[in-house]
Amino acid sequence: SAASDVYKRQEIPDAVPKDVTKSKYGNPNSYEVFGKRYYVMDSSEGFKQKGLASWYGTKFHGQRASSGETYNMYAMTAAHKTLPLPTYVEVKNLKNGRKAIVKVTDRGPFHEGRIIDLSYAAATKLGVVATGTAPVEIRVVNEKGEPVAGADDKYIDDNGKLFVQIAAFNTEENALRMIDDLREKKFHSVRIHVDNNKGKLLYRVRIGPVPTDNVAEKVLAQWKEINLNNAKIIRYN
Repeated sequence: SAASDVYKRQEIPDAVPKDVTKSKYGNPNSYEVFGKRYYVMDSSEGFKQKGLASWYGTKFHGQRASSGETYNMYAMTAAHKTLPLPTYVEVKNLKNGRKAIVKVTDRGPFHEGRIIDLSYAAATKLGVVATGTAPVEIRVVNEKGEPVAGADDKYIDDNGKLFVQIAAFNTEENALRMIDDLREKKFHSVRIHVDNNKGKLLYRVRIGPVPTDNVAEKVLAQWKEINLNNAKIIRYN
């Protein structure tokens, strides 16, 4: 009955975030699936992302997850393509407002447009089982279950701010590759802004926010010097 469903959902406890050591198995620099290469992030600090969540169940129950742990569909876990394993994230279902904390222990989903694959338990708690997928926002949390606001936030929300956009990509991994490359060259305030244009995602690589037009012009000139001629100033009101 609907009442017992609600009861079951409320009885499912969140994963309890702990201070974690990176898995030996789950964090290669990069890996390839279906001919696409994915780059694993060094740090998950401040990470936020919006997109579609899906879930996986019985087929993988009892198999080894990418972190080396055994996948248990009744545990509060999830799969993500590029976050370090393990990482704790809060997932918010944007359709119904429900939230859950899960431990990311696996890789996936390798399905265009999806950002996180939830265990059966997590999908039940969030109300995703019946629909199969749902729009969500995910953010990394620390041992206290609070968002981790690091200088290493690769994704941004832009309100009333000024940025210098360096490039835009159709795939997340190309944008992440450029960010890693720029960070090796000591450009640290590089971020990805994800734009959803009629269901098509665009990953824009940006520096910022920058404080004034003057600073933005200087930053822009720097990029032109190293032949990144698509760079431009972006303003949000």
